[in-house]
Amino acid sequence: MQASERAAAEPSAGAPQQRGVLAVAFEGVLGGLNSIGSAWIFVLTILINTDAFGRKLFSAPINGVPEMIELSIVGIVFLQLGDATRQGRLTRSDGLFKAVQRRWPTVGRLQGALFDLLGALFMGLILYGSVPLLIESYEKDFYVGVDGLFTAPVWPVKLIIVIGCTVTILQFLVFARRYLLGAKVPEPLDADHEVD
Repeated sequence: MQASERAAAEPSAGAPQQRGVLAVAFEGVLGGLNSIGSAWIFVLTILINTDAFGRKLFSAPINGVPEMIELSIVGIVFLQLGDATRQGRLTRSDGLFKAVQRRWPTVGRLQGALFDLLGALFMGLILYGSVPLLIESYEKDFYVGVDGLFTAPVWPVKLIIVIGCTVTILQFLVFARRYLLGAKVPEPLDADHEVD
Protein backbone atom coordinates (compact mmCIF):
# COMPACT_ATOMS: atom_id res chain seq x y z
CA MET A 1 0.00 0.00 0.00
CA GLN A 2 1.42 3.37 -0.96
CA ALA A 3 1.68 6.26 1.50
CA SER A 4 -1.20 8.20 -0.11
CA GLU A 5 -3.50 5.13 0.07
CA ARG A 6 -2.51 4.51 3.68
CA ALA A 7 -3.19 8.14 4.58
CA ALA A 8 -6.62 7.93 2.95
CA ALA A 9 -7.43 4.68 4.80
CA GLU A 10 -6.33 5.95 8.23
CA PRO A 11 -8.20 8.77 9.95
CA SER A 12 -6.08 11.84 10.59
CA ALA A 13 -5.01 12.62 14.11
CA GLY A 14 -7.28 15.67 14.25
CA ALA A 15 -10.34 13.92 12.83
CA PRO A 16 -13.00 12.98 15.36
CA GLN A 17 -13.30 9.27 16.00
CA GLN A 18 -16.62 7.67 15.20
CA ARG A 19 -18.23 6.24 18.27
CA GLY A 20 -20.96 3.69 18.47
CA VAL A 21 -24.43 4.28 19.84
CA LEU A 22 -23.59 2.37 23.03
CA ALA A 23 -20.50 4.51 23.67
CA VAL A 24 -22.47 7.72 23.19
CA ALA A 25 -25.31 6.42 25.38
CA PHE A 26 -22.86 5.34 28.09
CA GLU A 27 -21.18 8.75 28.07
CA GLY A 28 -24.64 10.29 28.34
CA VAL A 29 -25.41 8.14 31.39
CA LEU A 30 -22.11 9.12 33.02
CA GLY A 31 -22.69 12.79 32.24
CA GLY A 32 -26.26 12.57 33.55
CA LEU A 33 -25.14 10.99 36.82
CA ASN A 34 -22.47 13.66 37.17
CA SER A 35 -25.08 16.38 36.57
CA ILE A 36 -27.37 14.90 39.21
CA GLY A 37 -24.44 14.91 41.64
CA SER A 38 -23.67 18.56 40.82
CA ALA A 39 -27.32 19.56 41.29
CA TRP A 40 -27.33 17.64 44.57
CA ILE A 41 -24.32 19.68 45.74
CA PHE A 42 -26.18 22.90 44.88
CA VAL A 43 -29.30 21.82 46.80
CA LEU A 44 -27.18 20.66 49.73
CA THR A 45 -25.42 24.04 49.84
CA ILE A 46 -28.78 25.83 50.01
CA LEU A 47 -29.94 23.43 52.73
CA ILE A 48 -26.79 23.95 54.83
CA ASN A 49 -26.99 27.74 54.54
CA THR A 50 -30.71 27.77 55.31
CA ASP A 51 -30.08 25.62 58.37
CA ALA A 52 -27.22 27.85 59.53
CA PHE A 53 -29.26 31.06 59.11
CA GLY A 54 -32.32 29.48 60.75
CA ARG A 55 -30.21 28.26 63.65
CA LYS A 56 -28.45 31.61 64.18
CA LEU A 57 -31.21 34.11 63.42
CA PHE A 58 -34.35 32.32 64.57
CA SER A 59 -33.04 29.54 66.85
CA ALA A 60 -34.89 27.15 64.54
CA PRO A 61 -32.56 24.67 62.82
CA ILE A 62 -33.82 22.32 60.14
CA ASN A 63 -34.17 18.81 61.52
CA GLY A 64 -32.04 16.14 59.88
CA VAL A 65 -29.45 18.30 58.12
CA PRO A 66 -26.45 16.41 59.58
CA GLU A 67 -28.00 13.09 58.51
CA MET A 68 -28.74 14.41 55.02
CA ILE A 69 -25.17 15.66 54.68
CA GLU A 70 -23.84 12.30 55.85
CA LEU A 71 -25.84 10.42 53.22
CA SER A 72 -25.33 13.05 50.54
CA ILE A 73 -21.54 13.02 50.57
CA VAL A 74 -21.44 9.31 49.82
CA GLY A 75 -24.16 9.60 47.19
CA ILE A 76 -22.49 12.51 45.42
CA VAL A 77 -19.11 10.76 45.28
CA PHE A 78 -20.56 7.66 43.66
CA LEU A 79 -22.75 9.66 41.26
CA GLN A 80 -19.70 11.51 39.96
CA LEU A 81 -17.10 8.75 40.12
CA GLY A 82 -17.79 7.21 36.72
CA ASP A 83 -17.60 10.52 34.87
CA ALA A 84 -14.49 11.56 36.80
CA THR A 85 -12.90 8.31 35.65
CA ARG A 86 -13.99 8.92 32.05
CA GLN A 87 -12.56 12.45 32.10
CA GLY A 88 -9.19 11.24 33.47
CA ARG A 89 -9.69 13.08 36.76
CA LEU A 90 -8.87 10.31 39.21
CA THR A 91 -5.87 11.11 41.34
CA ARG A 92 -2.80 9.11 40.49
CA SER A 93 0.95 9.58 40.39
CA ASP A 94 1.74 9.26 36.72
CA GLY A 95 5.32 10.54 36.40
CA LEU A 96 6.74 7.05 35.99
CA PHE A 97 3.76 5.99 33.88
CA LYS A 98 4.29 8.83 31.38
CA ALA A 99 8.06 8.19 31.22
CA VAL A 100 7.47 4.49 30.50
CA GLN A 101 4.82 5.36 27.91
CA ARG A 102 7.21 7.71 26.07
CA ARG A 103 10.16 5.33 26.15
CA TRP A 104 8.34 2.00 25.66
CA PRO A 105 4.83 2.63 24.31
CA THR A 106 3.83 -1.05 24.36
CA VAL A 107 4.87 -1.46 28.00
CA GLY A 108 3.09 1.82 28.78
CA ARG A 109 -0.12 0.56 27.19
CA LEU A 110 0.12 -2.69 29.16
CA GLN A 111 0.81 -0.71 32.33
CA GLY A 112 -2.24 1.50 31.60
CA ALA A 113 -4.40 -1.56 30.97
CA LEU A 114 -3.18 -3.13 34.21
CA PHE A 115 -4.01 0.07 36.14
CA ASP A 116 -7.53 0.12 34.69
CA LEU A 117 -8.10 -3.60 35.25
CA LEU A 118 -7.02 -3.18 38.88
CA GLY A 119 -9.38 -0.21 39.14
CA ALA A 120 -12.21 -2.38 37.80
CA LEU A 121 -11.26 -5.13 40.26
CA PHE A 122 -11.24 -2.70 43.19
CA MET A 123 -14.64 -1.27 42.20
CA GLY A 124 -15.87 -4.84 41.77
CA LEU A 125 -14.88 -5.60 45.37
CA ILE A 126 -16.81 -2.53 46.55
CA LEU A 127 -19.78 -3.63 44.44
CA TYR A 128 -19.55 -7.17 45.83
CA GLY A 129 -19.73 -5.81 49.37
CA SER A 130 -22.39 -3.19 48.58
CA VAL A 131 -25.08 -5.37 46.97
CA PRO A 132 -25.83 -7.35 50.18
CA LEU A 133 -25.91 -4.06 52.13
CA LEU A 134 -28.40 -2.62 49.64
CA ILE A 135 -30.64 -5.67 49.91
CA GLU A 136 -30.44 -5.71 53.70
CA SER A 137 -31.10 -1.98 54.07
CA TYR A 138 -34.13 -2.25 51.78
CA GLU A 139 -35.59 -5.39 53.36
CA LYS A 140 -35.05 -4.26 56.96
CA ASP A 141 -35.95 -0.61 56.21
CA PHE A 142 -32.78 0.87 57.71
CA TYR A 143 -32.87 4.61 58.22
CA VAL A 144 -30.86 7.47 59.72
CA GLY A 145 -32.26 10.06 62.06
CA VAL A 146 -34.50 10.09 65.11
CA ASP A 147 -38.07 8.79 65.09
CA GLY A 148 -40.51 11.63 65.43
CA LEU A 149 -38.00 14.29 64.33
CA PHE A 150 -36.43 13.21 61.05
CA THR A 151 -35.77 9.90 59.36
CA ALA A 152 -34.43 9.07 55.92
CA PRO A 153 -34.09 5.62 54.37
CA VAL A 154 -30.56 4.39 53.71
CA TRP A 155 -31.30 2.15 50.70
CA PRO A 156 -31.41 4.95 48.05
CA VAL A 157 -27.79 5.84 48.82
CA LYS A 158 -26.84 2.16 48.83
CA LEU A 159 -28.47 1.90 45.38
CA ILE A 160 -26.44 4.91 44.20
CA ILE A 161 -23.27 3.18 45.42
CA VAL A 162 -24.16 0.05 43.41
CA ILE A 163 -24.94 2.11 40.29
CA GLY A 164 -21.78 4.22 40.69
CA CYS A 165 -19.59 1.14 41.12
CA THR A 166 -21.17 -0.55 38.10
CA VAL A 167 -20.65 2.37 35.70
CA THR A 168 -17.12 2.95 37.01
CA ILE A 169 -16.24 -0.71 36.45
CA LEU A 170 -17.55 -0.42 32.89
CA GLN A 171 -15.50 2.75 32.32
CA PHE A 172 -12.32 1.11 33.62
CA LEU A 173 -12.94 -1.83 31.28
CA VAL A 174 -13.47 0.54 28.33
CA PHE A 175 -10.14 2.20 29.11
CA ALA A 176 -8.34 -1.13 29.54
CA ARG A 177 -9.67 -2.25 26.15
CA ARG A 178 -8.52 1.02 24.55
CA TYR A 179 -5.04 0.63 26.01
CA LEU A 180 -4.78 -2.94 24.77
CA LEU A 181 -5.95 -1.90 21.29
CA GLY A 182 -3.59 1.08 21.25
CA ALA A 183 -6.35 3.71 21.11
CA LYS A 184 -6.20 7.10 22.85
CA VAL A 185 -7.26 7.27 26.49
CA PRO A 186 -7.83 10.65 28.23
CA GLU A 187 -4.82 11.78 30.21
CA PRO A 188 -5.22 12.96 33.80
CA LEU A 189 -5.52 16.71 34.11
CA ASP A 190 -2.30 18.56 34.88
CA ALA A 191 -2.35 21.31 37.49
CA ASP A 192 -1.97 23.94 34.74
CA HIS A 193 -4.52 22.32 32.40
CA GLU A 194 -7.57 24.47 31.70
CA VAL A 195 -10.98 22.84 31.93
CA ASP A 196 -13.49 23.77 29.23
